Amino acid sequence: MRLSREKTVRLSHRIIDLLVTIDDLDFVEDRDTIRLEIVTILQELLKQEEQVDAEVRAKIASQKKEILEGSEEWDILYRRYYAESLKRMGVAEVTPEQRR
Repeated sequence: MRLSREKTVRLSHRIIDLLVTIDDLDFVEDRDTIRLEIVTILQELLKQEEQVDAEVRAKIASQKKEILEGSEEWDILYRRYYAESLKRMGVAEVTPEQRR
């Protein structure tokens, strides 16, 4: 999933705004430093997601039988391979519906 820099920054502001409302949470760093770290983390996660997507697409393309993107078979394989990749990475299983 591609998010523009603007959307990532906007999301980081919303996360900081939410964190500020938690009474039991004390900030050790200033909010902007934390927000910038959130942006970095989000960008790294999105990069990993793109790599997984590319690997899954390559794996489907390498099948002996040609499988057309958008077909039911392609969608099933994509979901299965995507879940397997996330599992290997130690990430909680995420359904494609949650990704979109």
